[in-house]
Amino acid sequence: MSDLPEQQVVEEPEAQTQVDIEQGDAFGFGDEHVNQVRDHLRSDNKEAIKGLFEDLHYADVADVVQQLKPDDRSNVLKIVGQELEPEVWSELDEDILEEVVDEIGADTVARAIVEMEDDDALAVIEELDEDDQKEVLEALPHGERSVILEGLSFPEDSAGRMMQRDLVTVPAFWSVGETLDYLRSDIDLPENFYEIFVVDPKQQPLGTVPLNQLLRNKRPVRVAKLMEEQLTTIPVETDQEEVAFIFRDRDLVSAPVVDANSRLLGVIHVDDVVDVIDEEHEEDIMRMGGVKQDEFYSSALDAAKSRVVWLVVNLGTAILASLVIGLFSSTIEQLVALAVLMPIVASMGGNAGTQTLTIAVRAIAMKELTPANTLRVVGKEVAVGGVNGVIFAVLVGICTWLWFGDTALAGVIAAAMVVNMVVAGLAGALIPVALDRFGADPAISSSVFLTTVTDVIGFFAFLGLAAIFLL
Repeated sequence: MSDLPEQQVVEEPEAQTQVDIEQGDAFGFGDEHVNQVRDHLRSDNKEAIKGLFEDLHYADVADVVQQLKPDDRSNVLKIVGQELEPEVWSELDEDILEEVVDEIGADTVARAIVEMEDDDALAVIEELDEDDQKEVLEALPHGERSVILEGLSFPEDSAGRMMQRDLVTVPAFWSVGETLDYLRSDIDLPENFYEIFVVDPKQQPLGTVPLNQLLRNKRPVRVAKLMEEQLTTIPVETDQEEVAFIFRDRDLVSAPVVDANSRLLGVIHVDDVVDVIDEEHEEDIMRMGGVKQDEFYSSALDAAKSRVVWLVVNLGTAILASLVIGLFSSTIEQLVALAVLMPIVASMGGNAGTQTLTIAVRAIAMKELTPANTLRVVGKEVAVGGVNGVIFAVLVGICTWLWFGDTALAGVIAAAMVVNMVVAGLAGALIPVALDRFGADPAISSSVFLTTVTDVIGFFAFLGLAAIFLL
């Protein structure tokens, strides 16, 4: 009986050290980190400041930079600005980015852009003002500058601005072996990729082959037999909001971008789409509040300028509502209780309309509200307004009767409540639909028009009924 072979002892790799994330740091960094940066600035401890930034993710570095006061930010950039990862600049707010360019110089930003992925580099460039943009472009190498200028030629917020041009393409007649040899060669390939695109001689995409399929098949197998042929191609001028909808609707991880001749230009990955979804959501919220863009980091004067237009519009709508009240000034003089109760009718109508408006704007954005179902949706919202109108008419009528002891007044405000709630449901659904039909963004001005309608109708219905039945 032969001796069993001596069992070899395989040393297990040392367990990777886990970085504990403290409470409050799970999605970024804590206040303590920012405070440490400030303390080291006060003591002029440059090495400690460098150490604080060494182990941070680039997104957290951007957050720290943005949280600092302008003077502190300037001092930090003088210490670590040359050493930060290029991706930091793509995470900065537009206003902060312009400060950074002025502080560290166009040459430094240009060197960082060269190391970025195409879409991130383009995102940084397009956020700069015209002078800074020109200065950075001139500092770029010719090849990089040509790529950026081509990207800038595509419409703003389009697929052409989102896509990455670095991808791997192979012809359909290649074998698995030829493809693997190509991927292992020293030619310039993307740093990270998970699929290859199979193209025809005209550079039109035929399909994709995931890397795992390449690794699991024999060398003689043709890539054409392995490729997934069902491709969702995205035209280069497609709006980024439409791109996000396509990814969400079809559960895509990536999608090729093509020109008017169906030639492959680049690829969009889901991580870029996540950024777009967040950006579009933020933009819609800002616009519904009458704000053009995120002003969190902008100066007070710039913020005031951007808000003044819609405040003027709101002033005009408020004057219109006041003119309606002025028509019934003699009625109000004779019955002071009307002045006390007017805000209730207008407020309830405005709140009910805002609920409907929110549903409608969201449905339009998600492509759920279409010409085929518009009448049904509008009818439903009018019915909801009617039901809620009756419920609150009873409640407000009872409260008015107990308050003023006037049955007729209670009946008038109850009737006005029903009218305004029904109109609020109708307007809340129709206004965004109408704006969308005319090519306007429903999120921009729907709330202004809705407030005008509910105020005017609410005041007119309440005061008009009071003039008829109470005087």
